[in-house]
Amino acid sequence: MTPSDAPQRNTDSSGAELTAADPAPPTSAQSPTAQLWARLRRSRRVWGFIVILTGYVAFAIIPGVFATTEPLRADLANRLLSPRTATGGVSHWLGTDQLGRDVWSRLVYGTRASLLIAFAAVLGAGLVGSLLGITAGTLRGPVGAIIMRVADMVLSVPFFLLAILTVVVLGPSLANVVICLALVRWPRYTRVAYGQTLEAQGREFVRSAVAVGSPPLWIIRKHIVPEVIPAVIVVATLELGLMVLYEASLSFIGLGVQPPTPSWGSMLSDGQQYIGTAWWLATFPGLALFLLVLSVNMLGDFVRDQLDPSERALRS
Repeated sequence: MTPSDAPQRNTDSSGAELTAADPAPPTSAQSPTAQLWARLRRSRRVWGFIVILTGYVAFAIIPGVFATTEPLRADLANRLLSPRTATGGVSHWLGTDQLGRDVWSRLVYGTRASLLIAFAAVLGAGLVGSLLGITAGTLRGPVGAIIMRVADMVLSVPFFLLAILTVVVLGPSLANVVICLALVRWPRYTRVAYGQTLEAQGREFVRSAVAVGSPPLWIIRKHIVPEVIPAVIVVATLELGLMVLYEASLSFIGLGVQPPTPSWGSMLSDGQQYIGTAWWLATFPGLALFLLVLSVNMLGDFVRDQLDPSERALRS
């Protein structure tokens, strides 16, 4: 038997022999979703922030489970009690405010207003801004130019000036704060969606779809939107922390959630008057705000690193 007649052996890259029953070596190619979950499983720090955010969401959904008393119940006989004080069988873990209301319970119930406004504002601004960006990138011409110039004009106005004008016109309320934040933040999504739409239109598969006469709406739904969504998700995760801060800022100056509804911004505003005698009134709402924004931003950075095309290109 000559060497050419000898049976050929299949080996892997390390030289180990493979039999017919052995599975093929795994390939290194993975989908972006699989890579995201793989990196998420290895990142303990990100999981820590996810646990913190889950706690905040639980506070917002079922605050009665975590609160020790009604957040609006006043007790002037027990006003400005220090943390870890118990009265009448109720433990005031974080003390009481100037009206004798439990700070911990108000902090828990205030999470609902902050997260509800932030999520609603991000959703509204994201949908409107993305739709306008895709429209401008698809139509171009005068329509696209008008949309992008309006977006530039909104971005050029300082946030607080535009927000205050909007709230003054609409009136301070929870719904109007959501509308205000969505109105001042939609251009961010428009610019991102516009850029992604232009980039997608230059790709070969989109040009091929146009060449064969595919309907424009079908091209947008099948090719443009999937390219825009990851970039919009990245912006949304980063904007969520800003929305929490903006809501607290408007409530702090009296243009956000109105009393007696608990809000972290209004709690900070009330606490600043007693910062020398009752430090806990402003400290604990400030810490809650800081921890929430930090967790959202860290999670947003992680999502950006995984979904941003430029970041993926640097890793590859």
